[in-house]
Amino acid sequence: MGGTVSESRTAIVTGAARGIGAAVAQRLARDGFGVAALDLDESSCSGTVSAITSAGGHAVAIGADVRSADAVGAAVRRAADELGPPTVLVNNAGITRDNLLFKMTEEDWDSVMEVHLRGAFLMSKAVQAYQTEAGWGRIVNLSSVSALGNRGQSNYSTAKAGLQGFTKTLALELGKFGVTANAIAPGFIETDMTVATAERLGVPFDEFAKGAAEQIPVRRVGQPSDIAATVSFLVSEEAGFVSGQVIYVAGGPRG
Repeated sequence: MGGTVSESRTAIVTGAARGIGAAVAQRLARDGFGVAALDLDESSCSGTVSAITSAGGHAVAIGADVRSADAVGAAVRRAADELGPPTVLVNNAGITRDNLLFKMTEEDWDSVMEVHLRGAFLMSKAVQAYQTEAGWGRIVNLSSVSALGNRGQSNYSTAKAGLQGFTKTLALELGKFGVTANAIAPGFIETDMTVATAERLGVPFDEFAKGAAEQIPVRRVGQPSDIAATVSFLVSEEAGFVSGQVIYVAGGPRG
């Protein structure tokens, strides 16, 4: 799906320790990018980096709190030093603090906003300096079908909707520098996060996933590889005329 890229091109993937982030990092490495796998704990990315390097790719694990401007600046500089100027950014880092509105704490609200929105802002601001200098770049932000509203997720839904507005604005501001910005809004994807949701509801995951699949037109739940394949296209040369879009990868029409 993705096009051939120069080995000198570097991609940064946040939240790359597991799930969607790990799958995206590994796919971009197969596409020819050097990959900086970034997560809060550097050691948590060792599996992702090992999978990439054992397959002949180039990757480095970087620990950083995306809520911290200093940490983000240091992480992006390290990626540039060790792999080359980063021109692709995938803002995937995220957390959930689900609760109904009347039970949700200010900390639940603030922590979700800071990781998703402040994190994407700080990472994009740091990376765009390299992209505009290169005259080429790709930013992909991970939104969610929850942006359309989801019971018990007023914080997460708001953050994911905010990322869509952020994406469209980046596309307007950075387009003249050869930089595109797009968002992917996954539906039900089989990850540690959805397994944890099933556990919280007291439902076996197989039963939880089966119930979800019955509501999806293609009659299956998504896999991290489904999202990684879409990222691969959006960061390719061929996707240079696609910008400011929100793509719902959800097994059916949404939005």
